[in-house]
Formats: sequence, C-alpha cells, structure tokens
Amino acid sequence: MQLSITLTLIALSLGLALLVGFRRDLVQSRAGKILAFVALAILPVLSLWGGFEEHLDRATSTEFCLSCHVMKDFGQSLKYDDPGYIPARHYQNNFVPRDHACYTCHTDYAMFGGVKAKIRGLRHIYVQYLGTIPVPKDIKLYTPFSNTTCLHCHLGARRFEEVNAHHKTPDLLMKVKSGETSCISSGCHDIVHEVGDLKGAKFWRESR
Repeated sequence: MQLSITLTLIALSLGLALLVGFRRDLVQSRAGKILAFVALAILPVLSLWGGFEEHLDRATSTEFCLSCHVMKDFGQSLKYDDPGYIPARHYQNNFVPRDHACYTCHTDYAMFGGVKAKIRGLRHIYVQYLGTIPVPKDIKLYTPFSNTTCLHCHLGARRFEEVNAHHKTPDLLMKVKSGETSCISSGCHDIVHEVGDLKGAKFWRESR
C-alpha cells in the first residue's frame, strides 16, 4: 500500500512539474504560484520521504537480508529440521515474524538499536558491491549476542520463567536476566545457525 502511494505521489509530482514547465503563464496568478510550489517543493519532498520509508522497511525484511549470496547458508539454517537449532526453532514456530526474522533477532532493542542496525546494513551493502566478501564461516557478530534480545520476548513468559533448565542452579535465572550468563553460552542455547552442519542435514519444508 505504501509503495503504491509513493508511486502515485511521484507520478503526480512529475505531472504537475511538467504542467508548470510547459504552461509558465499559470504561475502568474496566486493560485498558479501555489500550484508551482506544491509541484516543485511539497510533492517531491513527500515522494522522497515515502521512497525512503519504503526502502527502510524493505531493508528489515528477511528476503532483503538473504539477498546477498554470502547469507544464503544462514537462510538455509533456518530450515534445520531439529529444534536444537535455536534460530530454526524460532523461525519455524513463528516465535519471530518470518518475514522480519533476521532483523528481529539481530537488532538491539535499546533507543538507538534500529539506527545502529541501519548503519551496519549500509556497511554490508558496501562490502557486497565494493569490498571483500567473507566466506560464511568467517562471518561473526559485531558484539556478543545480548540477552536483552531474548528477554525482549521471553521475559515474564511462564515457559521461560518456570522451565526446569533455567533452575539448574538457584541463581541461574537471575544471572541470565542480568546478562552475567549468556543465553547462548555453552550448555545453554549454544546451537545457533551452525552453517557448517548444512551438508547432509534434514530440512523442514515450509507449508504454503
């Protein structure tokens, strides 16, 4: 819907700009000057903003994240037919929105988390077209995965608060909530994308 509105604004802006350009006599009147201002200033700004918003939204989609060849294996890892793989389990069970899965789990939920994610995304685009593209096994997170991302959805949920594994030691849950113990530390949810396991793996087939 937003794309169609943006395209309509662009078409209207071009149409009015051409009208003003070919009919300069129109701008002699007060109404004509207002029309010219709308055609040459207001509508182009609205069109630019609409296009910017459209591309920002698209940049958060799973399809966009996986459009780079180097990310293909990470996308494939979301289809592991094994609930032990945490990203696959979340993706397949709709614990995260599938069309925004990457952005949901890899964006900091702090005040400027989205801004940082967009800046890093620009860097990825630069590397894709002008830099040296790494092999999948060499791709690492910029910073250690934050428990805040997990707690954004799971904190307070009964299946999180009461699961036996989170009470193996009296203070484990407290350490997880404070960030002292990572959710993906060894012995916890430490099986993530594991792109090295793709060969010979069994995959889940998404229903259509």
